[in-house]
Amino acid sequence: MPTAERKSSERKEGERASAAVAMRKAAQQLSELLGMVPDSISALKPNDDGWAVDVEVVEIERIPETTSVMATYHVLLDPGGELLGYERVRRYARGQLDRESRRG
Repeated sequence: MPTAERKSSERKEGERASAAVAMRKAAQQLSELLGMVPDSISALKPNDDGWAVDVEVVEIERIPETTSVMATYHVLLDPGGELLGYERVRRYARGQLDRESRRG
């Protein structure tokens, strides 16, 4: 990593990671654990312990693409963006529309 880029991505001890960094770290760390490539981030919220991130993942690819099986994983990160835990909270077909909001 180039020196200028490394310096810009470093953070001071105890400093909260930016929203963009938290999103990237949630997707990257979940991908490493599951062996699946994240499709998108559907929610990102700061909390007292760091960040809560919902990551959408393709679990089973199908043709047509609208029938692929997707999953939402709720990921918890510490303030610096390191993964504390995750859980799958929803499975659905890619083409499926929500009937109601999960988090109201």
